[in-house]
Amino acid sequence: MNLFASLTPLAAAALIAPLAQAGGLDSLDRFLKDTHSGKAAFTQVVTQPPKQGRAAAQKTSSGTFEFLRPGQFRFHYEKPFEQTIVADGQTLWLYDVDLNQVTARRQEQVLDSTPAAIVAAAPDLKTLEKSFALADEPEQDGLQWVRATPKTRDTQIQSVRVGFKPATENAAAVLTTLEITDSFGQRSTLTFTDVQNNAALPRETFQFHPPAGADVIRN
Repeated sequence: MNLFASLTPLAAAALIAPLAQAGGLDSLDRFLKDTHSGKAAFTQVVTQPPKQGRAAAQKTSSGTFEFLRPGQFRFHYEKPFEQTIVADGQTLWLYDVDLNQVTARRQEQVLDSTPAAIVAAAPDLKTLEKSFALADEPEQDGLQWVRATPKTRDTQIQSVRVGFKPATENAAAVLTTLEITDSFGQRSTLTFTDVQNNAALPRETFQFHPPAGADVIRN
């Protein structure tokens, strides 16, 4: 399953205690307010549900991720097969290198209820809540968690769990994990490393031009 989404100043004296008690929704709120761009490496593990007594099968891929809020991002899958997904603010591009095929869709039609909306599209919690029901989950593995459930039924995404390294007095929350479960029981876990919040990214990062000779499909 391919993945097809800044801090209100507080008095320093009042900040320490709330941070210690903050939950996943607080971290998500701070991430959306504080982090306007970013880049990271990622590993994605897709787990198929067991069938007819067979153990669950897994596939692993890896690559890089960059985003500029609102609405621009690039996933570049490097292993085991090369693919690029680019949202330029208007169009969502998917380029499969092996097939030399490009699929282009209007971005506004496909992103609202996807994990990309959480990471790279929504500017704040209020906007995100138009598309998702959000709930705190218990802290686990040193991370704070939020479960996001799409409000629309017209999506294959069943739920998304978002894990954050908690914010500190001097730093925003850091996105570390996305766990995506679809309506078929397939789970995709993306783990982000080497995260750089508010990285300076060239404008061309989020531009895509179909390679010469590629088959372009527009939906």
